[in-house]
Amino acid sequence: MARTSAPHSASAQFFINATDNGFLNKAQAQDGWGYAVFGKVSAGTEVVDAIERVKTGRSGGHGDVPLEDVTITRATVID
Repeated sequence: MARTSAPHSASAQFFINATDNGFLNKAQAQDGWGYAVFGKVSAGTEVVDAIERVKTGRSGGHGDVPLEDVTITRATVID
């Protein structure tokens, strides 16, 4: 889950990581909290590939932010 520097501030935004970002794990996090992982793309990886190709830039003090909206219109829970 995306969050501010406050550990319990996550709400509705999340990251889709296309590479291993170990620094986001609690054990390696500089703030001692890390980020919650709550899902895995098990099918439709071409969608992740398309998201990766979206141009990014700076926005609101953040870098590497999509310059056009990325909207997920459907997700499925798989048991």
